[in-house]
Order: sequence, then C-alpha cells, then structure tokens
Amino acid sequence: SGLSWEPRSRAVEQVHLRCTEGSLEWMYPARALRVVLEPNLSSAQHTTVCIKPASDFQGASIYVERAGQLHLVLSEAEGARPHHVSCFSAHRPQRVALFLQASPQRDISRRTASFQYELLSNQSAAGPDFKKMALVEAMCRPCDNVELLMAICSSDFVVKGSIQNVSHYPENHMSRVDVSVQKVYRQKNRIFQQDEGSGEWRGPIRTLLQCKVKKGGGDFLFTGNEHFGEAWLGCAPRFKDFMFVYWAARERGANPCEF
Repeated sequence: SGLSWEPRSRAVEQVHLRCTEGSLEWMYPARALRVVLEPNLSSAQHTTVCIKPASDFQGASIYVERAGQLHLVLSEAEGARPHHVSCFSAHRPQRVALFLQASPQRDISRRTASFQYELLSNQSAAGPDFKKMALVEAMCRPCDNVELLMAICSSDFVVKGSIQNVSHYPENHMSRVDVSVQKVYRQKNRIFQQDEGSGEWRGPIRTLLQCKVKKGGGDFLFTGNEHFGEAWLGCAPRFKDFMFVYWAARERGANPCEF
C-alpha cells in the first residue's frame, strides 16, 4: 500500500516476484513501484511477458525497463478495458523489470492498480508483434497427430462437446467459443461448470481473432491451457477423428498416455 510509505521520501519501492505467474495489488498508488520478475527457474527461457489488468485497475500506468529507458505497456485508461491483455518480448529472459508510475491525484480516495502476469516461452509464437496478440501461445493451424496425442496428456483441460456459439471481439484480438460439454476428462480449475437449472455442463474457450473460428456442427475434443483463469484453445479435432488417431496409435503402442 502506498499509505505505508514515508510522506517525504522520494525512494522507489522495489518488489521481487519469483513465480512464473501470479498477481500484484498496489493499493493507494503513490510515487512509483519497481517490480522485478525474476523466476526461480534459472534454466527457463521465458521470452514473453503478458499482463492482464483487473477490471477496476486505477491510479497508475505500467512501463517496462529496457536499456535504462521506460517504455509504456499499459496506461491507466487502457486498464479499464475488460479482457485486455498486453504482451511484450523480454530482452533479458531471466529478469524483467516493470515500473509502475502512480497517476497524480488530489485526494486520498481509494484506487487500486492490480494485475495478473504470466511469463511465457514463445516457441510457437506467430510473428514478432506480441503486443497485438492476446496470448502468444495460441496457434491457429490444425494440430498434427503427434501434437494431438500429446495435447491430451499435457493440456490443462480436455473436454468433449459441441460449439453453441462463437463471438468475436476485434478490439481485444480475441474470439470466444461457448461450448456445451458432454464429458470433462480433465480441467485444472472450474472453468467448465454445470448449470443449476438445466443440468448441462458449459464453459467458454478463448482463441485469437486471427484464427477465424466458426461455428461447426458435431462433437469435438477441445484441449488447451489456462491463462489468467481463462481457457485458451489448443488442439480441437472432431471427436471421431481423434478416436481414430488414438486407437491407431494405441495398437502400435505409440500413445504417450492413456485416454
């Protein structure tokens, strides 16, 4: 909290965060806060940082330090946009420094500058312009059989279902796929939940706008990973196509995990 600082001090408070993902809440922002993202995994090559501000983000702007200079990542005005995610490349994969500058204010009314962050590797990034991409790990091309078999082993969620609706949000470079779920094989958190009224299982999955997802009939196997508490689409074959690939691999003993 900015209220805990000495009134006359001009020092910049420093915070070191050791996790590859997490969140920070700065209440009553005052002067400046320097946040160093320094994960304990020294061998990890986290070359992209993504930041998602809280819906009530107020009172500060976020900059990234590069070669002694500050570059604006998120202004206070941008923080008010829902589902807005800013991504940028990290010049030093082992250590990223963010600088939060408090906005001038006349009164002591409560403001909170809070955001979630994730450090990502961009092995599957499609192009260098990270800032325009909602999340760099999303891929639009269809998965090959090897990737598909690995997806059911390593994804944060694996569900069988059908597409109820697809919504596009050009301002956030994002599409949302509403899924009616027949079976949940795995989910990290409770993104897919049972409707109390109808008893149906449902949940939203997000993907990049550039993937041009359309509503299609039939059953699919949806896989993917969670970012900022939301499901992001990975491999999504038709269920019958997946089962054909899986049983063929199982007969050869080539399936990396049991489904």
